[in-house]
Amino acid sequence: MTTSPGPAPADAPSTTILSKEVDPYVVDGSQIAEPPSTLRGKLKFLGPGMITSAAVVGSGELLTATALGATVGFMLLWLVLVSTFLKVWVQIELARWSISTGRTAVDGYDDVPPRIGRRGWIAWLQLLMFLQFFIGQAGVISASAFAFSSLLPIGPEPYSLLSIGTWVAILVVVAIAIHSLNRYAVVERISTVLVLAVTLFAIAMVFLLQGTEFAWTLGDLGGGLRFQVAAGAIGVAIAMFGMTGVGAGETTAYTYWVVEKGYAAWTGPNDGTSGWVTRARGWISVMKVDAWVSWVVYTASTAAFYVLGAAVLHPQGLVPEGNEVMVTISSIFDSAVGTWGGVLFLVGAGLALFKTILANVPSLSRIVGQTLAVFGAYDWRDQTARNRWQRIIMIILPIGWGLLGTIASSPLLLVIIAGILNAVYLIGAAIATVYLARTQTDPLIRDGRPTEVMLWISAAAIIAVGVIGLVNAF
Repeated sequence: MTTSPGPAPADAPSTTILSKEVDPYVVDGSQIAEPPSTLRGKLKFLGPGMITSAAVVGSGELLTATALGATVGFMLLWLVLVSTFLKVWVQIELARWSISTGRTAVDGYDDVPPRIGRRGWIAWLQLLMFLQFFIGQAGVISASAFAFSSLLPIGPEPYSLLSIGTWVAILVVVAIAIHSLNRYAVVERISTVLVLAVTLFAIAMVFLLQGTEFAWTLGDLGGGLRFQVAAGAIGVAIAMFGMTGVGAGETTAYTYWVVEKGYAAWTGPNDGTSGWVTRARGWISVMKVDAWVSWVVYTASTAAFYVLGAAVLHPQGLVPEGNEVMVTISSIFDSAVGTWGGVLFLVGAGLALFKTILANVPSLSRIVGQTLAVFGAYDWRDQTARNRWQRIIMIILPIGWGLLGTIASSPLLLVIIAGILNAVYLIGAAIATVYLARTQTDPLIRDGRPTEVMLWISAAAIIAVGVIGLVNAF
């Protein structure tokens, strides 16, 4: 590599988000800017991680983590920390590749061998993942409608098709209206506000227990942080690892938000100079702070929901499933602390689930849109065509989710198929990240052997969970 100085050093960005007139997916050197060097400066440029957190803490954490706590008590609290911690390394490495190349995950996945025809095997998997995305988000939007319908039913029966369907329609319209402009800044601001609100809500509900018969102790938390798995709880532990923290979808989507934030554009194209290496390392450092701050946020939320299940439901032998988790805990808070406690829980639960939809509408529109572009539907580099396709997809997705979530309360075959596809997607994303990090990320901007070891451990754990998920599905 040459040591020529390259372009003159640029000032720090004048704003913390790329101008809306700039196409973030065109990294041509016109937006080069120096990264902040202090922690305080880096914190000003956070954002992509908050969108990821908004997508993470949804039905998997609110409903599943709570149910898992109800099943085994405090015993697996440590696994919440471990599972979320291990997965961050794959997220960071894929984002490092994205910043250094200016490309996003779906584009990179197409490079991963072996090829099937003219496309990489993960590109074909992306087409199949449309079904998994569809089913998963349909469940989330119906669960959010369930919570709001419990508070304000439309008609005499809160869980009737009329009430649930009306609330689904309301949430769909709100989601489409918010994202009609297709602006990164809108997604970041809304996600940040809702993520912080839901995190504070979850923590507040945990401490609200202290004035009730379900109060927990430091001994309970300490016991839950010991590395232990009781006989018969292995299956629950594996399920928890797979369902908590960032999944393949969030890891994939994170690369789009990293690019749209401006990290890649501010770094500029790799021109072989020492200046580029310095900028790349600086903006990657900002990204890592962003990823770890978001890890703290969604881990705190997930742990709080888990504690609710362990402290409130487990002692009573209650292991509700699906939306019954919300109703059961709400009724317990209602009787333990007063009606306002149950209302507060349902409001917070509804918002927690709906913010997942608000984050996934734009996230999945980008993933779906670029997958279609990879298969020739349009030219991803054409900003006008890209925005048009994304706007159309952001209308189709929530409407489709709402319809499926309303009319199909338990499409068993579709759920099984979605589980199989998600397991394979986990494997594919982990393999792709290792491949791209090893073959396309400039060696001069890697972090060294300890980080590489953590990447391999993270990828191996994710692949193992994916394989176990496949075995269980069949």
